[in-house]
Order: sequence, then structure tokens, then C-alpha cells
Amino acid sequence: MPLNIDFGKTASDYGRFRAGFPDEFFDRVFAAGIVRLGDKLLDIGTGTGTLARGFSRRGCVVTALDRSRPLLDEAVRLAREGRINQIQFVEATAERTGLPDGSFDVLTAGQCWHWFARAVAAKEARRVLRASGRIILAHFDWIALPGNVVAATESLIEQHNPQWKLGGGSGLHPRSLADLAIAGFTDIETHSFDQAISYTHEAWRGRVRANGGVGGSLPPEAVSKFDIALADLLRSDFPEDPLFVPHRIWWVTAVAPPR
Repeated sequence: MPLNIDFGKTASDYGRFRAGFPDEFFDRVFAAGIVRLGDKLLDIGTGTGTLARGFSRRGCVVTALDRSRPLLDEAVRLAREGRINQIQFVEATAERTGLPDGSFDVLTAGQCWHWFARAVAAKEARRVLRASGRIILAHFDWIALPGNVVAATESLIEQHNPQWKLGGGSGLHPRSLADLAIAGFTDIETHSFDQAISYTHEAWRGRVRANGGVGGSLPPEAVSKFDIALADLLRSDFPEDPLFVPHRIWWVTAVAPPR
């Protein structure tokens, strides 16, 4: 039976504990000219709006779209707390945005492309982008290494949720390159860098509760049981606090062809 994941169930932990893309990601895409000041930008699968807020702070005109009302509500709350009032929030799917043809300079998807019907989403992305508009599919993944806290955490998730099989990732997402090529995008390029992200024990537990294999799919009593087990694991095997958790930031960019 396929795992049924609903991140709306864990919107609070998602908004509070899932670290957004680091500043260096934004610095690099602006330095490369992929995103520019004043660009009209659509962030699909925005979740709690980490990319949307980051690009809005840097002078883009942002529309943030997600199918989950609880996640959008959290995104709106976080934007207001950050005094970012310019983002337009839209409840819709990546495959059917309902937005006008050729209305955006840039389309972004952060940590979400793999959840979409990718061929349909790529076709829709091409439709809403202007000619020569740019697409960025970005990921910000923890990296499991032998004996590290990520590997131990992923093993614990599988013990509590045997249906979850998304551990051991490399942080690289090559399938999206083919998705873009098939949809007709050109000038496809990939970029990446690694960075250790600091988490207190409490924050790491919250981050993991916001994982699809935990809060996104387990019932509340099972999430609580898992969280107690993770707290015990951290105390016994990883007592340093804060933890420094390796992550890989990876993205692919491409250009929409003329209509």
C-alpha cells in the first residue's frame, strides 16, 4: 500500500522547525542572474513559504501557491510575523494553477517537485512562464552518512513506519532534468553546495516530526511515541547540543522556449 502523506497534518512543526533555504542559495541565484530584482516570481508547492519569503525580501513580486490550506495558513502567518505583506497566496495545485499564460519571469519549486505529477507540472510551468522565463527546481536535503544523526534518525523512522522508504538520499534529483527537457525547456544547468545546519535537540525533533514519514503520515499517538524514542536516541547517542547536521542544497535551472 503506498504511503499517504499529508504535510498539512504537521503544518505547525513544518513552519516552526523546518529550516528554510540558506541565504547562500539566494545569493547564488541572484549572482548568476537567474533571478533579478523586480522579477514576477511564482513559487509552486510553497508549503510554509520559505522560498516565497526569501525572494520577496530580496525585491521580487511573489505569488505563492500550494494545494494545502493548513500549509498556506502557516505561510500567511509567518509572512505577517516577518512583516512581509507583498506576497499573494493562492490555493491551487502545481498541475493546474489557474494563473494566466506567460505571466511570470521565474517559477520556483522548493523541496516539492517529486510530489507532483511531474510531466503535467512541467507543462503548466512552461505555460505560465513568459518566453525566456526561468525555472528553478531546488532541494534542501539532510544527508545520511555512516554513524551520523541523520542515518540513526532515518533508521528510527523506518522502525516506526515501515512504509516509509525515502531514506539514504544523495540530495541529487536527476529525474527533474529529464522532466524539463521533455517539456521543452532549454539551457538546463545544475548547481549544488553542502552546508551543516545547526539544530538543538528540540529543533531536530520538531524537524523530524515534520517529515512525511512521521507527522505527515502517522496518527498522533504514533507520532508521540516516535518523538519519545527520538529524544531517547539523541540523549544516549548524540548528546551534543546543538547538533550540526549535513545538508545538500541542489537545484536545476532552465529557460522557457519561445511560444
